Amino acid sequence: MIGYVTLGTNDLPRAAGFYDEIAKVMGFGRMMEEESFIAWGNMESEAAGLAATLPADGGKASVGNGTMVALMVANPTLVQQVYDKALELGGQDEGAPGPRGDDGFYAGYFRDLDGNKLNVFCFAAPA
Repeated sequence: MIGYVTLGTNDLPRAAGFYDEIAKVMGFGRMMEEESFIAWGNMESEAAGLAATLPADGGKASVGNGTMVALMVANPTLVQQVYDKALELGGQDEGAPGPRGDDGFYAGYFRDLDGNKLNVFCFAAPA
């Protein structure tokens, strides 16, 4: 259902460096690039993309209260790798990777360099 998600930034080159590295761990690269935004994903796939963008109104980007973007990966090892990369790049911890509940949902939570909240998750067989 979702085609892509945009996250506001006040420093596009800084956001680009952060998301270039996150996308690389996930096996993706840039799929679109304009002066005011960069999007990562795969144009050949129906999977949703992610973009960092300067606000169209020229105002300051701000974090949405209650807003979070969830990035799906194939397994817990990739959850850990993306989470670790985010923190290595200066992202803020919002919850270390691990199982959440009894249904196999496995996730780690972090904030990007602009304070946007993300999680990286997979569904793994319950232990």
